[in-house]
Amino acid sequence: MEETSTKRPTGMFGFTIVWIGQIISVLASAMSQFGLTIFMFKETGSATALGLMHVFFITPFLIISPIAGVMVDRYNRKMMMMVSDLGAGLATIMILILQSLGILEFWHLYFTSIVYGLGMAFQWPAYSAAITTLVPKEQYGRANGMMSLIEAGPGVIAPLLAGALLPIIGLMGILVFDVVTFILAIGALMIVHIPQPPRTEEGAKGSGGILKEAAYGFKYIFARPSLLGLQMIFFVGNLFAGIGFTLLAPMVLSRTGNDSLVLGSVQTAGAIGGLIGGIAMSAWGGFKRRVHGVLAGWMVSGIGMAIVGLAGGFPIWVTGIIIAALVGPLVNASNQAIWQAKVAPDVQGRVFSARRLIAWLTNPISPIIAGTLADFVLEPQMRVATSPLAQTFGSLVGTGPGAGMGLIIFFCGFGGLLAGLAGYFIPAIHNAEALLPDHDELPKVDSVPA
Repeated sequence: MEETSTKRPTGMFGFTIVWIGQIISVLASAMSQFGLTIFMFKETGSATALGLMHVFFITPFLIISPIAGVMVDRYNRKMMMMVSDLGAGLATIMILILQSLGILEFWHLYFTSIVYGLGMAFQWPAYSAAITTLVPKEQYGRANGMMSLIEAGPGVIAPLLAGALLPIIGLMGILVFDVVTFILAIGALMIVHIPQPPRTEEGAKGSGGILKEAAYGFKYIFARPSLLGLQMIFFVGNLFAGIGFTLLAPMVLSRTGNDSLVLGSVQTAGAIGGLIGGIAMSAWGGFKRRVHGVLAGWMVSGIGMAIVGLAGGFPIWVTGIIIAALVGPLVNASNQAIWQAKVAPDVQGRVFSARRLIAWLTNPISPIIAGTLADFVLEPQMRVATSPLAQTFGSLVGTGPGAGMGLIIFFCGFGGLLAGLAGYFIPAIHNAEALLPDHDELPKVDSVPA
């Protein structure tokens, strides 16, 4: 039995096989999402209806995430990865059947969004934890750089491909292609050997009922100042980034007279920047001290965002968003590599799910803060050239429509820069890699005295 498993691809080669299956599948899913967005808007003509799709996706995702983390730790990692792909695949198959019968309606997409969200709750913790046992730890940065391409690449290519193929093969053709790629992704997983993590002392401490194990992920983070500090850098940075990027589209539209072509060009530039950053991270692997990738990366990203808020129009926006997006893979892959190296593999599902839940707490907060500040405070002030605020910052961000949002974006970028800089003055964060032992140095259950 052992001999059979070792004949299967493993290590970076095995990871690359899984990665190829995933990036093709995610590309097809992004194409389906593009086509379904057009379908939804044609059916309803409502931006609110489109927004509700995200609500139906994110709500079950957040609710089940802690439980998904427990399942990832309790059961076979490969099986959990297949569950995430199967959940997304079933959602697409439901839509495909309804469309083939000619009875697909917009509200059906809300139900399938729930199924998709439940499946995706398993994906990130399962794949993140599987990398730990599949790939040598010196390759964590490169592997996570490759994973960042799965997020950035489809954002550039999928709309172009879907836009070109929809008139030819229609929504049905796109959905069929999506289902085929899910099968391909699961097939790639089946031929690769993904080792199960050894049982550690940390894992033994966290064992118990489902609720106890779900809570353990949060306890694990809060008991380690270095991990908690890194997470708070991301919490603060994500809060500022969320506020800033919420206002990007309305700022550009306000300053260009609702020119959607300019907005699309700026967003595409950001996607290309992320793609280039992911390719670079895949080849390079990041700094030897990964904390520099996190902290310096946040600082550079903040500078990029601050530039976006400045007066100057299209060239300034493109420059800023490329800088911000370029270092995104460095920040995320470096941080992920630290957590993968330091957290005991048999509790990573729970810990990583807790991480994601904490990080995503900013999602509903950022738009509220952004909208309130823009509509009721900064925009009215910056549209009046004689106001104290406009006289102080007008030379920096300009005045008139969009200037108030530009000022918010500028300060959000400055906030992101300070978040990264603060980590260098907090020893628990700056020295996280030295203070925390690698997981392969932790005692295993068999070696723990009775």
